[in-house]
Amino acid sequence: MQCFRPGLILLFLLLTAACTSVNHSQYGNGQMGNLVLVEPLPANMRSQMALARYNQILGQVELEDSQRADLLYQRGTLYDSVGLSGLAQFDFSMALKLKPDLAEAYNYMGIHHTQNREFIQAYESFDATLDIDPEHDYAFLNRGIALYYGGRPELAVEDLHRYYQKDERDPYRALWTFIAESEVDYAQAQKNLAASRTQLREQEWATQLVDLYLGKITERQLLSGLLMNIQNQRELANRLCEAYFYLGKYHGARGETAVASNYFKLSLSTNVYEFVEHRYARLELELIREDVLSDSRRQ
Repeated sequence: MQCFRPGLILLFLLLTAACTSVNHSQYGNGQMGNLVLVEPLPANMRSQMALARYNQILGQVELEDSQRADLLYQRGTLYDSVGLSGLAQFDFSMALKLKPDLAEAYNYMGIHHTQNREFIQAYESFDATLDIDPEHDYAFLNRGIALYYGGRPELAVEDLHRYYQKDERDPYRALWTFIAESEVDYAQAQKNLAASRTQLREQEWATQLVDLYLGKITERQLLSGLLMNIQNQRELANRLCEAYFYLGKYHGARGETAVASNYFKLSLSTNVYEFVEHRYARLELELIREDVLSDSRRQ
């Protein structure tokens, strides 16, 4: 019999204290029962101090254009990580004026354009990233996502499949490819996901999300395993940000928009701003609201 160390017992109590049973009558069929909640992550103190230092250097030190561009880019990534997207976008834009071959800045600009549903500008930014760095892994992911939200699923599949092929054991890559393929041919997307499942890393918790999408496990089973191998609040926030986003997509695909909406809100509540899932949870909510408004006008 393995004994718990006192520190682990305390951590377990803190994490399980975050669990709550949502009123089943509110959501129907207990679909959102036994949810795990987490404290929203606070603004990182180190990031705040680093921002203060960057502000001081950029405001007081004479720099060459390339140096200033690099510092603006680095400050932009910090602004992005604490949710200050407008300031981040401004810094990336200024960095590119000083250093037009900064591939990473174009990649970030494309992400922000996608979040703002400025899809033409997003495509141009990701194209610029790949012109500078043809093997930029995440540019294929991000352009694929932009094409997906921009209503071009066939092109999205091409980019996301290329991204998936670079690591066929990654469940997140398999999921995004499936999400885009579902818009083209749902039955074939299911077959492809089932084939991809055989290659995925079993130790990755997100492989359970693939199992949910394939009907191998239930939503309740997925939710009950969310605390497995979690060591601290940061890890819990990261996991819930991801889990609730993909649960939102799962229910949205089934027309259960009320449940999907609540899951996207839960993903946003983690404050994990730099995660893909957090970035697009708000966009998903906007799309749901527009669909609901459109339906109400037709009635």
